[in-house]
Amino acid sequence: MDFDFGSLLAFIIFGVTIGVVYGIVALGISLIYSGLDIVHFAHGEIFMFGAYFAFLGVTALNLPLWLALILSVVLCAILGVIIDLVAYRPLRSAPRLSALITAIGISLVLQNVARMIWGAEPRRDLANAKSEFLAQTIMIPGGAQLSYLDLSIIVLAVFLMAGLNRLIYLTRIGKAMRACAQDKMAASLMGINTNIVITITFALGSGLGAIAGIMVGMRETIEPTMGYYKGVAAFAAAVLGGIGNITGAMLGGIVLGIAEVLGAGYISSGYRIAIAYILMILVIIFRPSGLLGRASANRA
Repeated sequence: MDFDFGSLLAFIIFGVTIGVVYGIVALGISLIYSGLDIVHFAHGEIFMFGAYFAFLGVTALNLPLWLALILSVVLCAILGVIIDLVAYRPLRSAPRLSALITAIGISLVLQNVARMIWGAEPRRDLANAKSEFLAQTIMIPGGAQLSYLDLSIIVLAVFLMAGLNRLIYLTRIGKAMRACAQDKMAASLMGINTNIVITITFALGSGLGAIAGIMVGMRETIEPTMGYYKGVAAFAAAVLGGIGNITGAMLGGIVLGIAEVLGAGYISSGYRIAIAYILMILVIIFRPSGLLGRASANRA
């Protein structure tokens, strides 16, 4: 078979576009893990609700798309705070397994709530609502194409990663988040209200999930189960990059997205989920701290 550079470049560009979406979801997972020291497996459903809230704004409320996006981010942030208050705060002192089981239960509950409200059929209303400008494409040397929507997703992902890094390392709330991640008891003794810090962390992480859900909803159909695979892939991306590491989450998402697309293009599209799991397992075996994570006895 002859090597086609144009096809390879197109696969890589498509993989980067998918990967940055995984990265945005992984940013939220890493942020919540840093603040609460648990993996929020229901984050994929926050992603799904982000798409549905924007869909609700566009269809039922007749809002312009940009206003529906803002509404979705705010509602998902509120939803994340409610989940923390109702499900996680009572388990602050409980074993991690309790919080993990709770996260899985929340995921199933949110899927069924979405199914009860909006039905199970896939919807394209959000994709149809995007402007004609975002649907236009630009040609890249080698014959590959990149839509303005995909380019906007990539630029937005870089902006979010940079902003989140700045927030965590250069602001008072960021320092409080890092203090809570290292030792909640010591942070509390130093006068930090750990509950408020964790609540803010959930709001930020859920807002990031909403943004990713909206971006996917503008490219694909939305349905109640759309968050399951994206959540698994984002978790794999977070582990791959080093869970808790903001830059690593984005890098892990891009690596995973490219690997998925190349595997689907040159092997079979049926192996996409398997690729996510295989990469995650390999990283856990050979580099438990992830590509950019710091080695620690706790993670090992």
